[in-house]
Amino acid sequence: MYAIVRAGGRQEKVTVGDVFELDRHAGEPGESFTLPALLVVDGETVTSDVKSLSGVTVTAEVVAHTKGPKIAILHYRNKTGYKRRQGHRAQLTQVRITGITGA
Repeated sequence: MYAIVRAGGRQEKVTVGDVFELDRHAGEPGESFTLPALLVVDGETVTSDVKSLSGVTVTAEVVAHTKGPKIAILHYRNKTGYKRRQGHRAQLTQVRITGITGA
């Protein structure tokens, strides 16, 4: 059984026990929360109806808060002396899927 859930502005394919990273989610390590399911596949049965999915809950547990890789951004314009350097590092949360119920 697996589900497609909306997590951090993206869609992720998850099964019970999967650990993945999403954009920073409020909560301490060990806390549980639910993710909205968009599709559930249980063997041959595929559930994508909105009414049926309203009863499906995908529970997840916060494992840890991490940071993504450092990204260097450099803006440069030729022959004008304009240079600007900027960096970015995404704040992420590692999440473990603990259950898919109601499917």
